[in-house]
Amino acid sequence: MRSICVYCGSNAGARPVYAERARALGERLARDGMSLVYGGGNVGLMGVVADAVLAGGGEVVGVIPEQLVNWEVAHRGVSRLEVVGSMHERKMRMFDLADGFVALPGGFGTLDEMFEMLTWRQLGIGDKPCAFLDVDGFFEPLIAMIDRMVDQRFLHPAQRADLWHGDDLEAMLSWMRAYAPANASKWLDEKHRKDLR
Repeated sequence: MRSICVYCGSNAGARPVYAERARALGERLARDGMSLVYGGGNVGLMGVVADAVLAGGGEVVGVIPEQLVNWEVAHRGVSRLEVVGSMHERKMRMFDLADGFVALPGGFGTLDEMFEMLTWRQLGIGDKPCAFLDVDGFFEPLIAMIDRMVDQRFLHPAQRADLWHGDDLEAMLSWMRAYAPANASKWLDEKHRKDLR
């Protein structure tokens, strides 16, 4: 693992513990010599994790759509800031730059970006690890919904097991370093798959 993409809120959230966790992740990435790839903002948890990596002497690569630069939220102090034309370009570029993906608490954008990476992996477009680093149970309702997808046969159990969720930073990084993608078909019913051909 040479670089990790972190998806997280452009707001700081309601509780100080969110920023504390983002700072701890940034400090750890810098200490381990891993580059941070992120959305290029200087606000919210995005700014916190980027500043923590920079303060630890690490490399930070921000990828930000031009529209957001124009809204003056771009972090001008990162190691490299790449300005792209759209959110779609941003996601593809971040995928190219990162060896794995971590979600911290956030809103629609955080979930959109992480679920796109999970979908790409499910379809065989990517094979990089994805992890939800929880903070005081923030992601537990979301994980329960994912488990419901498995229970109702919309998601393969092996693909659910292929997603890490927890609050232990050390355990997460160990899992990401040892990661091997699940070998599971998107299709739960092979007969149905054949009928669609």
